[in-house]
Amino acid sequence: MFKMRWGLIGLCFLANAINYIDRANLAIAAPHIRLELGLDAATMGLVLSAFFWTYALFQLPSGWFIDKVGVRVSLAFAVGWWSIFTATTGLAHSIGQMIGSRFLLGVGESAAMPSFAKVAYNWFPHSQRGIACSIFDSGSRVGSALSLPLIAWIITIVGWRGSFIITGAMGILWAFAWWFIYRDPEKYRDIAPKEVEALLAERGEQATEETSQKKVAWSSLFHYRTVWGLMIGLFCLNFAIYFFITWFPSYLMDTRGFSLKALGTLGMLPALLAIPGGWLGGFTSDWLLRRGHTATFSRKVCLVGGMLTSSCIALCAFVDSIWICLALFALSYASLSFAGSNTWVIVGEISPTPGHVASIGGIMNFAGNLAGIFITTFTGVMLTITQGSFFIPLAVAGILCIVGALSYLFLVGRVEPLPIDIK
Repeated sequence: MFKMRWGLIGLCFLANAINYIDRANLAIAAPHIRLELGLDAATMGLVLSAFFWTYALFQLPSGWFIDKVGVRVSLAFAVGWWSIFTATTGLAHSIGQMIGSRFLLGVGESAAMPSFAKVAYNWFPHSQRGIACSIFDSGSRVGSALSLPLIAWIITIVGWRGSFIITGAMGILWAFAWWFIYRDPEKYRDIAPKEVEALLAERGEQATEETSQKKVAWSSLFHYRTVWGLMIGLFCLNFAIYFFITWFPSYLMDTRGFSLKALGTLGMLPALLAIPGGWLGGFTSDWLLRRGHTATFSRKVCLVGGMLTSSCIALCAFVDSIWICLALFALSYASLSFAGSNTWVIVGEISPTPGHVASIGGIMNFAGNLAGIFITTFTGVMLTITQGSFFIPLAVAGILCIVGALSYLFLVGRVEPLPIDIK
């Protein structure tokens, strides 16, 4: 039972890493694609942004779907789906085919994070969910860090089309493995009856007599102030994180004069430090919980503290030293990961019933990924208006980190199952 739960969360980590490798594939292959298909920069930007629209929009139905069919089906289907359309990107010969593949990639990947959160909820007790969520969440950072050398190497061997087919095949193999390996804990009663019953009893705290007698409509989740607090908080958190994923390399090269070599070494430091930052966030909240603190204190102190610390990203616009600048970026990214791992823990702990964990996660992640659309567009507009200055985007990112901290502190209520909304 113990080995099984950690093996499953390890598979979620691997899927999340593949997820981000598949996302980054297009950006790395972009120069080769533009040359072969004759695309200008504006058209290539349209292709790059296509993924975010369906990824954000389909968070909403994906969460509902996951809660209805379970994570064995949802993750096998989602990873298989997005892997197929990763591969078809390598077969595209027109702008329409390329955008269509990216739209459909976003549809599949929308079910990933809410499914991972549901796995952690299903298999882990309260006192271990923080570290479990931090592990699968760190897969995004590992995937982002690995994508540049891995995809570049694959392209040199088989070309840009082959890179999409190979990374798509990785996901398909994972989907088959998940389908044959994963089962809900209830299926393990004969193997470890005491452990399973204890875990189900703890999860049963959220399946009270009241919840069993009343149905909680998906739409009623928007009646809760806490859900809106999570949405605002993740939007603010992701606004800063997506800066690192989208515009950070351009900032280092255009503003700080980094070469491609320096970008591939020193430029990776913030992302690399964000990995243990996320693990530390999950461990800290679990440790506080085991020390007798309430779930509200244990989770919120990490969320609020991480977000406030991450606001130091705004100071990067004011310092002259590149080393201080990199240190501030690294501290900000690590702090965002420290807080981010706890956003997925709290989803399971506030769910009014076990059947709403992924639904709340999808709603939260919908708002969070609107930030991906907003930061890319807003930063581009500001660079055009200010003739290349990143001052305003970095300042706004820092301010939003503080707004996110306030949202987690004041809008998000007690970390406990939400009361049944009878409206």
